[in-house]
This record gives sequence, C-alpha cells and structure tokens, in this order.
Amino acid sequence: MSSSPFIDLRAQDTGASSLGALPAIPALVDQTYRALLDAIVSGELRPGERHTQEGLAQRLGVSRQPILQALLLLRRQGLIKDEPGRYGIEVNPLTRHFVGQLYAVRGALDALAARSAAQRPHAALLTEGRQLIAAGRAAAQRGEMGPLVDADIAFHRFIYAAADNALLTETAEVHWLHTRRTMATYLRAVDTLQAIWTEHESILDAIVIGDAQAAERLAREHCEHSADMLLDALPATSMPPTPTNTPADPLNEITQEPI
Repeated sequence: MSSSPFIDLRAQDTGASSLGALPAIPALVDQTYRALLDAIVSGELRPGERHTQEGLAQRLGVSRQPILQALLLLRRQGLIKDEPGRYGIEVNPLTRHFVGQLYAVRGALDALAARSAAQRPHAALLTEGRQLIAAGRAAAQRGEMGPLVDADIAFHRFIYAAADNALLTETAEVHWLHTRRTMATYLRAVDTLQAIWTEHESILDAIVIGDAQAAERLAREHCEHSADMLLDALPATSMPPTPTNTPADPLNEITQEPI
C-alpha cells in the first residue's frame, strides 16, 4: 500500500496536458457531476460526512475516473473540500459568513442585471415574467419547496437573460448552485415566502417600463431581504468560516485512497 493517500492532479487541474484520448466519456462525467451536485443540493451528501471516491463510485455504479473528474469541478465551484492527510472529500458547510458573502455578491450582480434589462425593455417580458411569478406563488401555496426554489432561480435567470449580457450570466452561474443549496437547506416555512414573489413582481414591472434606477434598487433590496431570511434560518451556533476551497493554487490535490 502506498504511504501517501494523494494522487498528483497537476496536469488535469492546470489544463497542461496535451490534447488526446480522454480518460472518461464526457457524457458520463457530466452525468456523474450532476448526480453528485443534486445530492449536495438536496442534502443527501451532508457537511461533516467524509466520502471516498471508491464509495461514491460504488453508489453511482461508475468507475473512479468520472468520479474524480466530477469532484475536481465541484471543488472548483467551492462545493466540496479535501484535507491533506485524510482520505476522501467533504461537502463544504453553509455558514453565516459564507451566506452573507454569497448574497453580497448576488446583490451586486442582480442589481446590475435588473438595471441592464430595464435599459432595453420590451413588453414581451411582462407575459413570461408573470408566468414565472405565478408558478412560484402556486408552489408556495402548495407548500412545495423544491418547485418553489426552482421557480425562484428561473425568475432570476429570466432577468439575467433579459439583460443580454453573456459575461454577467456566466459570472453569476456558480452562485445559483450555492443559492439553490442554501434555500433548499434552510427555507422550510414556505408560507413566509409569498412576499418574495411580490418583490419579484415589482422588479419585473420596473424593468418592463424601463425604469432602470428603480429596477436596480428593487433588485438589490430584494437580495438583502432574502439574505436576512436565510441568515435568520441559519443556526445561531453556525460553524466558523470555512474556505470554499476554490483553489487559488492549481497544484492543490484531491485526496484519494491508495490504489
């Protein structure tokens, strides 16, 4: 048995390897990534639990190679962490510190998206926007958390699409993963979420009439309100801030049990 639990991922992590035969079928890697992501968001894979590549591979019925590729992506997105000297990975905890940072960034991006969308208004946005709001209100009325979270994300993505700024949308994409996970984990009293859809409607109306200043302000205030709700739902004894492990140093390694 090897004395070290690590494998060197420098080539894969930095993109330094030359083009050639891929180690796993891309579609399988994507399916593996989606399955692990859904398990993290749903809470099936929880912080505080350690998971080995071998164990995850057995659960998903795949080899360790697509697991490894999927874990590299999840680590870059800040959803998992690995610790030197320990086998496997752990889901990053949701802390008050992290949620506060997440919604500070979301507030800035959402405000810019709403302002940009209002600077190029068109009446067709009203119909689609109201359909999304109606879906969210219906989910809240039925007490269905999953569809409600999906509807909330869909509405905000709709605003980003209306802004017609591909770079802005791409920048925000990773934050939707954390937002979805945070909402699904801590927002259980869906009856308190009806006010969110009233705020969404106000943002939509400002965009449709082309009031960029109001759209920007309302989007920022909405994000601040959402952050307050989530922080109130977080345990008072939240764990201290944990680095998201999005590696600044591309030589960081994912742990793996010895071969």
